[in-house]
Amino acid sequence: MNAPWHCIFIRPFFWLAMLSARLPQKTLLRVAKLCCLACWPFLYRRRRVASTNIELCFKSLPLTERQDLFNRNLLATVTGIFELFRAWYAPSKTLSGLADIHGIERLQTALSEGKGVLLLTGHFTHTELAVRLLGESLNRKIRVVVRRHNNECIEHAFEDARSKVFGDSIEKKDLRALLKALRAGEAVVYSSDQNFNYQHAFVPFFGVPAATLTATPEIIERSGAAMLPFWFYRDGDGRYQITIAEAWENWPSGDALADTQIYMQKLEAVVRKHPEQYLWAHRRFKTRPSGLPDIYS
Repeated sequence: MNAPWHCIFIRPFFWLAMLSARLPQKTLLRVAKLCCLACWPFLYRRRRVASTNIELCFKSLPLTERQDLFNRNLLATVTGIFELFRAWYAPSKTLSGLADIHGIERLQTALSEGKGVLLLTGHFTHTELAVRLLGESLNRKIRVVVRRHNNECIEHAFEDARSKVFGDSIEKKDLRALLKALRAGEAVVYSSDQNFNYQHAFVPFFGVPAATLTATPEIIERSGAAMLPFWFYRDGDGRYQITIAEAWENWPSGDALADTQIYMQKLEAVVRKHPEQYLWAHRRFKTRPSGLPDIYS
């Protein structure tokens, strides 16, 4: 893909990103920690959103524990930028041995039957790296659903990187492209846990009503794809633990609201195990039920 001529100014940044992607894991984590400290003053908006979400979702925790969770989450969020670069630019040999993958036979079985597979997950700080590591293990590209960046130059660089390791990405509102990929027998990673102001219902997430897309069960039914939960986290040694879990019984059930509630319940249970690695910097509760105030203003 040829970049527009006026995008030349961002090239040095992505050259540095390519270099960072090759760092040994321990070195990358140390560099991320230093960058988190250096960037602290410039992350005010993200810090405020994450702090609000953690305050809202972990009210039962003592203040000191909430503050500790906030600090760990900010570090994981900054580290996630480096993990994103690793996902896009690291050669396969750099990724070798970084992950333990559990339940991969479930995905292999579904794909061997010619079915498309919707790998349902959530927005964690290192999602795309987990996808890349899973793809390396399978020796095949796994498609991703993304939100396009508003800046032409940044979007071009993002898509150029993603297309080489995941294939062409699918825009989050492009239902036709998503169905086409699933009907063609591809594996696609999908998350519907961010704030949606269309086709949504308010379902509890950590006890807070969250506007959540209800169309996911319909995507499964229309595509004929299998659904497998896709979970992952980075452990204390810097290794990635990736799990392809068993499909949920009677899901989809034909009741979109009930299915969406189950999805949120399953996701919450996973997030509670490693809450610092969830993307709390996203305005998850931006859309509010009628009568409730804006919590991010």
